[in-house]
Formats: sequence, structure tokens, C-alpha cells
Amino acid sequence: MFDIIKAIILGIVEGVTEFLPISSTGHLVLADQFIKLEQSSQFVDMFNVVIQLGAIMAVVVIYFHKLNPWSPQKSSLEKKNTWTLWKKVVVAVLPSAIIGLPLNDWMDEHLMNWFVVSTALIVYGILFIIIENRNHDIEPKYADLNTLSYKTAIAIGLFQILSLVPGTSRSGSTILGGITIGTSRYVATEFSFFLAIPTMFGASLLKLFKYFKHGGSLAGLPGVVLAVGVIVSFIVAYISIRFLLNYVKKNDFKAFGWYRIILGIIVIGYFALIH
Repeated sequence: MFDIIKAIILGIVEGVTEFLPISSTGHLVLADQFIKLEQSSQFVDMFNVVIQLGAIMAVVVIYFHKLNPWSPQKSSLEKKNTWTLWKKVVVAVLPSAIIGLPLNDWMDEHLMNWFVVSTALIVYGILFIIIENRNHDIEPKYADLNTLSYKTAIAIGLFQILSLVPGTSRSGSTILGGITIGTSRYVATEFSFFLAIPTMFGASLLKLFKYFKHGGSLAGLPGVVLAVGVIVSFIVAYISIRFLLNYVKKNDFKAFGWYRIILGIIVIGYFALIH
């Protein structure tokens, strides 16, 4: 019973932080110090990744019409633009897939620790503030997703590689990359959402494969705990996405930058005290 309550809390943390550029990993690492699931380490490792499926389904639901190339409500031009958007997403995902898959186990073993996470939180928080100050009076080159070139899509995909480092934030690295190379905040945010669909589906399936390969099971309580986490992350992510889309229409990302810096300092302070 306690694990189900913990799964609800962790699902909320995941749903809130997955698409905001503040690092869901950083928050889950900190949450793990206070909310430990009474399950195997293999289950916990898998759980922290697979609950992202709920957050991804929130993107699919919100953008189903926009991402559906077969919608009867779309004109032939709109269907063509949708297929083109998917091609750009696939192209942008390739760099992190090619580099990330071979390094996945090494990253988990060597970089999944509080020092790396807190450093990444602070560094990227500073970068958000610097880049937003630099771009304050600069008009974006790409204010519409349809104008986004394949070259720019690949460049954003290259920035996504940076998110392999825990604490960086997948949405943070892609949004930061997008606005750095000339997209509007809204375009960078939406494209980051779309990149998350194949990226996080792939990461979740990989974790599930490894979990089952090493004898893991979702029978009984573990399956319930995972299902609860996924459902809660879906509901909360849906709300978070709506919030962020409205937020970026009128605001920049400096507030998230300051938040990252403060959280990074808190993580360092906490772990310095307990060690």
C-alpha cells in the first residue's frame, strides 16, 4: 500500500518536471532520498524511466490532431506538412539514438549520481539566463514549425545528445538548443515535445527489455505500482504541458534557469551534509 502512495508522489514529480526544462532526473534523484520504493533496485531503475510513458501519452493526446497525417479534417497540404514534420522529428532523433544507445549502460553506471546531476542543473540554469539575455531583442528566424529546416531539426537533435548527462533535462537541452540557433520559444518547446515521443518510447522499451531480460516481473504489486505511476504522470504532465505552452507565449525561460541553479545548490548542500 505504501508503495502505491509513493508511486503517486513520484508520478506527480515526473509529470511536473518531464517537460518543464528543469530535469525530471534531478528531481527523481532527490525524491529517491525521501521516497524509496520497497522494490528491487532493478525495478526502481526501470520505474524511473518507464513512468515517462504517461508523460509521453499526454503529448500524444494534446497533439493528436496536429501529429495525425491521416486526419480527414486536414487538407492535402496540411497532411503533407504533417508528414514533413514527422520526417524532421525522425531525423532529429537519430543523433541521440546513435550515440546514446551504446553509451546507455555506461552513463547509468558512471554519471547517475548527485554530483553530476547538481552540476548539470546549475550549468544549464546559468546558460538559460545568459542565452535569454542575449536573445532579448533578437527576432527568431523560425516562428512557425513548418518553416523549420531539416538542418535546424538535426541541430536541435544534436543538442538532445547533451541530455544523456543526468540532470541536463531532455526538454531543457532541446529548448535551449532551439532558441540558441534561432527558433522562437514556442517552436522550440513544441518541437521538444515531439522529439520526446520516439526518444522516450525507445528509452522506456529498452529499460523494460533489460528488466525482463534479468528476470524482472510485473506480476502482482510491481505491476500495480508501475501502472499507478504511469497514470498519475499522464494526468500531471497533461496539466504541465498546457501550462508551459501558455507560459512561453508571454515569458522567457530565465525563471526556470534560476530555479535550476537553486535546486542544484540544494542538492549539493543536502548530499554534502549527509556525507
